[in-house]
Amino acid sequence: MTTQLLFIGTTELLIIAAIALLLFGGKKLPELMKGLGQGVQSFKKGMNEPAAEEPKKEEPAAATDDKAGK
Repeated sequence: MTTQLLFIGTTELLIIAAIALLLFGGKKLPELMKGLGQGVQSFKKGMNEPAAEEPKKEEPAAATDDKAGK
């Protein structure tokens, strides 16, 4: 038995596109693709930027118990 990786042909892409067109309609589909493209672009931009160092939080001073000293 052989395993097949994700090979999507032209026919499968056309079927997926037709289903998406039926589900979302002709007016909404370009808006969805634009949003998807902006999300991918933002993700790539974030991956290329170096991670900003987060400032370390100061630990609170040890609380003193007034009753212990009496």
